[in-house]
Amino acid sequence: MSASRSEITDAPGAGGRESGPPGADLLAALLDGMDAALCAFDAAGVVTHWNREAERILGWSAREAVGRRGFAGWAVRSADAAEVQGRLMAAMEAPGRQVHEFALLRKDGGRVLVRTQSARVLGGDGKPAGVYCAFSEVHTQIDLERSIALSEALFEEASWGVVLVDVDLRPAVVNGEAARALAAGRTSALGRPLGELLEQGVEELEGALHHVLAEGAPRGLVDLWVAVASTGGREQRRCWRSGFVRLASPLAEEPVPLGVGWLFHDVTDAKLAEQEANRLRFRSSQLHRAGRAASECEDPLEAATAYLDFALAGFADHALLDVAEGGGADGDGTEGGGERLVRAVASPAGAPGPAAGVSGGGLPVRYAPGHPALQAVERLGSVRASAGAEGTPGEWAERRQWPEDAAHALCTVLRSRGRTVGVLTFLRGAARPAFERPDAVYAESVAVLTASALDLAQSTGD
Repeated sequence: MSASRSEITDAPGAGGRESGPPGADLLAALLDGMDAALCAFDAAGVVTHWNREAERILGWSAREAVGRRGFAGWAVRSADAAEVQGRLMAAMEAPGRQVHEFALLRKDGGRVLVRTQSARVLGGDGKPAGVYCAFSEVHTQIDLERSIALSEALFEEASWGVVLVDVDLRPAVVNGEAARALAAGRTSALGRPLGELLEQGVEELEGALHHVLAEGAPRGLVDLWVAVASTGGREQRRCWRSGFVRLASPLAEEPVPLGVGWLFHDVTDAKLAEQEANRLRFRSSQLHRAGRAASECEDPLEAATAYLDFALAGFADHALLDVAEGGGADGDGTEGGGERLVRAVASPAGAPGPAAGVSGGGLPVRYAPGHPALQAVERLGSVRASAGAEGTPGEWAERRQWPEDAAHALCTVLRSRGRTVGVLTFLRGAARPAFERPDAVYAESVAVLTASALDLAQSTGD
């Protein structure tokens, strides 16, 4: 630290003067390339070094600053000079760094509050030979501290999951909330492909990350449905509302992607409630429309068919209407106290289309004992069934005399005036989920309307 600023800048190309001591050019470049302002004092308090950042903050050039004794009379008010100088030079007597805040004077007369870090410089004999002082404007330091504090809070206390993903789409940092959501430890998740952490939704997530790396973050939040990989083998789909930010290096001349910050929180319950509300609203609308359409039908059986057509939309792939007729025997394959089931209406099996009456009707449907339709008659309620492990869906459906693409069934009894008038069957393909209890409630609502129309048709026919 014994080389003065004037010696450092006296290099070839700097005013044509002779070269300074060996390494002076490198030292000058290092000092002027620093982001922080830096000055240095010798043991007598004379300024020996002054870099470009110090010149930018205070306006005093190195030629004007180097060689002055302390800051008195130029960079600090006279009333504060002694205190400032004393606190700076006190670093010579204490090990480690000392941090202070001072109000310094700019060359234009303005004042600027700076935060300094000062430490002693030892000479070749091991004794204190001076002090170096790095300083920056307080608001700049506060901004930096706020950024650091925000990062720490996000990774320690945030209720959102936060994951930093590198350019190879592998987690580099994971906070506690994200680790719990991913069912992994904060360190065990690092560096692993996303496909090892998620069973479903990996393609959508990786697509979003690629988009952010290439074009920047999307404008709004994104809802991603995922299933976390778990050792239990049980998949549970979750909806994570996600936001993304692209991370770029502040040290590069052009933005260089370092990765993506992925923030998310679980909105599964709210999303499912929203979907259920939409589903109920749609189904209620369909029942209302079906009632209006049925009221215009002269033929009660045509009205029953209208109910099936409206109920199918968004609910099932096929619908079958079997009418109960008396006089059958247990030996012909039907059960239920002498009643037999006759196919009256069916939706097209090959392609979508309106339900229609079955030509050549009148022959009973030869359901085997234990058939879901017969169980519904016995229980006077609804019965759900799925192919499951009972062979392929085609074989399962064929044994039950249903369309071959059926994989899930919901049979509900039709009751009117205290008697069974038939069975209504809804069928879904393997690509759709199995029927659940809310689906059975909706089917029973449709069955009430259909049974009334069917009872009227039978009464009119009699």
